[in-house]
Amino acid sequence: MTDEQPTSRRAARAAEAQSVAVPGDPATQGEAKRGGIGALLRKHPTAWIVSAAAAVFVLLGTGSVFAGVAYASRAEAPVETPEPEVSTPPPPRPVSTLPPTVSRLRTCSIAGAAADPRLMGFQGTILRADTGEVLFDRGGATPARTASVLKVFTAAAAVSALGPDFQIRTSVLDGSTPGTIVLVGRGDATLSALPVGQESFYPGAPKLQTLAEQTIAAYQVAHPGVPITQVVLDASYWNAADKWDPSWKRSEQTIGYHSEVTALQVDGDRADPTKSTSPRSTDPIGRAGAAFLAALKAADTSGTVVDPAVGTALGTAVGQTSFGEVASQPLRTLIKQMLLVSDNTLAEMLARIVSRESGMNGSAASLQQAIPGQLSSTWQVPTAGLVIRDGSGLSDLNAVPATVMASFMRQVRDGTAGLDVVRDGLSVSGKSGGLQSRFTGDNAAARGAVFAKTGWIDTAYTLAGYINAADGTPLTFTFYAIGDGIKESARAALDTLATAAFRCGDNLSNN
Repeated sequence: MTDEQPTSRRAARAAEAQSVAVPGDPATQGEAKRGGIGALLRKHPTAWIVSAAAAVFVLLGTGSVFAGVAYASRAEAPVETPEPEVSTPPPPRPVSTLPPTVSRLRTCSIAGAAADPRLMGFQGTILRADTGEVLFDRGGATPARTASVLKVFTAAAAVSALGPDFQIRTSVLDGSTPGTIVLVGRGDATLSALPVGQESFYPGAPKLQTLAEQTIAAYQVAHPGVPITQVVLDASYWNAADKWDPSWKRSEQTIGYHSEVTALQVDGDRADPTKSTSPRSTDPIGRAGAAFLAALKAADTSGTVVDPAVGTALGTAVGQTSFGEVASQPLRTLIKQMLLVSDNTLAEMLARIVSRESGMNGSAASLQQAIPGQLSSTWQVPTAGLVIRDGSGLSDLNAVPATVMASFMRQVRDGTAGLDVVRDGLSVSGKSGGLQSRFTGDNAAARGAVFAKTGWIDTAYTLAGYINAADGTPLTFTFYAIGDGIKESARAALDTLATAAFRCGDNLSNN
């Protein structure tokens, strides 16, 4: 358009010049005045047609000339070939080795429940159990105190190191001097002083009465006419002095939640062997010795037991002959008893036995290596950041990331490599164990759908397990509510959070 505008103006002026009348012709001038251009066309049609044709010729010719000039200019101009640019290629982008996944848009939020002030410092993770996809996370990668949720790790380590059919044995051996017998404990806290036919808090527990009767009969055969004058108590399966962690509160012992951790004791050192919570003594080994001596006297009908002295030894006073032995219930039963009521004493015993059976010394310090070692070798649990101070979770120095525990719960749910034993020990919401009286009111919607281990210490309430969501989606989760002065109401807040996840199912959003 720009190139054609001057040419049009010149053509118009040429047409006007050819159509102007001869100067001085009055007729032409008058016609122009009266009719303008229309009158001129009527008076001189031939002249106008010739003039118009001439104008078109001029217009086209001029345009062609300019076009030709422009074409010639482009054709004759030298063409410059640009130098190729040389640039350093960017470094290759890292490529994930994980298979590609597609996450759909999710809209069901539980952020409000997770922000409940009763939870104080909340950390938690929820996964899809079948795929491992993270659906919800709040600080889940940070190691945090677990309370009794740690018992899940202790139980699993025991399955790995011992096997589900393992039984804890308590023996009576011949002493190294005449008239001496040795009672050897190996960590069975269920060994009961109650008589045969009367059940303790641990149904099916072995009895001191049985052990005493075996001992009297075997001793009389081995040493006819020689009285028993000394009973030695051997609790050296691990160091008997290594029995109480400094981070534990002694109130746990006096109230009755936890005994000292000795390899020889009876009825979990409870004052009342039939109750879960019952005050514990400050000398579980001595109490066990007194109970065994009473059982020996009750079993003796021929004067074999002659007012024996009772003392302790560190594995040096035993001979080779066994006079008797009793065994605990299989590990699968002990784990269920331990998890359902969150039995601290059983947990500590199993942890120390795991250490011994893993080739270590059974010390509290060895648990940091013994328990993660079993978890890693059998179920590939990542051990970075794990702090295992004890077997019960009673210490607030224990630390496990919520994501690690929630991920492990996927294997618990599936019963991988013997974890069905652990799964069977989880409480069920509104039905059993530590969750029997929970999930009430609006949270009753999730009754029977949450399978979990509970936890409580003075600075934390915890819950971890798996959920069969309302839409059929399997979820695993770990929730930690942490803070100094945290209240019991945190339990209800944890139930509300789990119920919210139950309702959301696969539509659970991390927002």
